[in-house]
Amino acid sequence: MSTPTATRRLLGTALLASTLVIALSACGVTSAANTAATVDGPLENLQVMVPNAPGSGYDVTGRAAVKVMDEIGAATGTEVTNLAGAGGTVGLARTLTEKGNANFMLMMGLGVVGAAYTNEGDAKVADATPIARLIEEAGAIFVPADSPYQTLDDMVTAWKVDPAAFAVGGGSSPGGPDHLLPMQLADAVGIDPTTVNFISYDGGGELLPAILGGKLQFAASGYGEFLEQVKSGDLRVLAVTSEKRVPVIDAPTLTEEGVDLVFTNWRGILAAPGLSDAETARLVDAVTAMHDSDEWAAVLEANAWTDAFLTGDDFGTFLTEQDDRVASSLKRLGLI
Repeated sequence: MSTPTATRRLLGTALLASTLVIALSACGVTSAANTAATVDGPLENLQVMVPNAPGSGYDVTGRAAVKVMDEIGAATGTEVTNLAGAGGTVGLARTLTEKGNANFMLMMGLGVVGAAYTNEGDAKVADATPIARLIEEAGAIFVPADSPYQTLDDMVTAWKVDPAAFAVGGGSSPGGPDHLLPMQLADAVGIDPTTVNFISYDGGGELLPAILGGKLQFAASGYGEFLEQVKSGDLRVLAVTSEKRVPVIDAPTLTEEGVDLVFTNWRGILAAPGLSDAETARLVDAVTAMHDSDEWAAVLEANAWTDAFLTGDDFGTFLTEQDDRVASSLKRLGLI
């Protein structure tokens, strides 16, 4: 568990927005020929980057989408690469170096939008090419099976005693959804967000062993990432953050528990900058074919994801709105 001093230092870093995006070298995923724009038929040799660790929400979503695209013949020979760091902004920065590469896409979401504010880098979501928003997912408040907290009220009562000594974890960096959720929850229940002992993990793959290992009092993340552990009984959900209950989880909403807060995360796809209209349309068409398939419908059902499909310019407009909302939330919470 982090010490109060270390935690305040971490929060101070977030407040000053001083985490630097790692400088990217020319190493890593190499540019590919723009096969997607020049050859009829399926996208060939597509590269899909996941900007955090294996097992994360981005990773699960991205690999599921690639699998369906392969199954329906929308793409062949696709490679998925993980490039973690700085809340997804390392992957975003890498995407921006692929200018003109119509065979490159980035899985991203609300976390990348937020991390662009709390990491002092030049990479901005608006500089990439919007392809599609895929899903929405409610968050959840998780505790390990042996936690003494049986209800959200139990947990909040203990949390209020000494927030700085109460370890809270999330699978995103400051500014991401797993960070914004506990900060907004703290604010909603009368805890000063700047006193919250938030510990950042790079995606659900790193967050899971921390909560199972007793390093955290509770974790905040998308419910779909830990659905298997909830069903097995290793984790317990004290509340979900959606407006209505989630059918696959036996847990109340925050509002049912008397907390005036609804919080929803989303995930989507960006492409490299500098693409022609035809190149962009070809990527959008391939992702649309994936979305419209029975195979993708089965993926949505299996993961209990909410379909939130939005493409092209409409997705670009949505990204601008999200950027404004995230900035407003971070400023209101005193985090930028």
